Amino acid sequence: MWPYPRIIAHRGGGTLAPENTLAAMRCGLAHGFHAVEFDVMLSKDGVPVAMHDPHFGRTVAGSGNIFDFTSAQLASLDAGAWFSAEFAREPIPAYEQIQQFCAHNRIWMNVEIKPAPGYEEQTGTAVAKWTRQFFAAEIAAHVPGVNDDSLPLFSSFSFDALMAAKSETPEIPRGYLVSAIPQDWQSQLVQLGAVALHTNHKNLSAAQARAVKDAGYGLFCYTVNDPARARELLFWGVDAFCTDRIDLIGPDFR
Repeated sequence: MWPYPRIIAHRGGGTLAPENTLAAMRCGLAHGFHAVEFDVMLSKDGVPVAMHDPHFGRTVAGSGNIFDFTSAQLASLDAGAWFSAEFAREPIPAYEQIQQFCAHNRIWMNVEIKPAPGYEEQTGTAVAKWTRQFFAAEIAAHVPGVNDDSLPLFSSFSFDALMAAKSETPEIPRGYLVSAIPQDWQSQLVQLGAVALHTNHKNLSAAQARAVKDAGYGLFCYTVNDPARARELLFWGVDAFCTDRIDLIGPDFR
């Protein structure tokens, strides 16, 4: 069962904008996407921010750890110049800023909880708490099976982070991220109370896709950039996928 959008813009704007920034969210929206995936980790002062890497050097110049800087310090850094001069001085956004942008533009969110090593439970708890506060009205009005897409979906490679999120805010659904599907995938989903399995499409077989769907779970793939492969996955029964090529694979792709 997958009540959410089928085609999702990876990290906001895929290859067309600096990942996990408000500029990326605006880019995805400009291409018609009302569903985005992005990463969230914690700053030194415990504020969730949109960031994939725990260290500087790739999307933010310099060296050091994200978790050694406060949210205010991170907001002053340039997360866009690495991509192109057009996006210079694009800041690292707080999770709350992206929540507000998505709510205003009716964009559904797949929030990947991306803890720095050693911060798994702390990150899962904090992201879940911030999400519960922001979506309090939607949680109160949620009717399972009726308006499921009114809530975001958590995902994470960290089992511990998802368990912490489940404990803090069980009302927000969860999807377990794995690079390759392990033999005990179903027992892990049961422990997490997960609604979906998320996996790398490169490691997925048609038989595995059938098994996940036959067990009653949603099946999500990352990151699908080739239209022919996208169609093959949908034929296998994959419910949804994220893409970097939002210029090739649009939100209404079939």
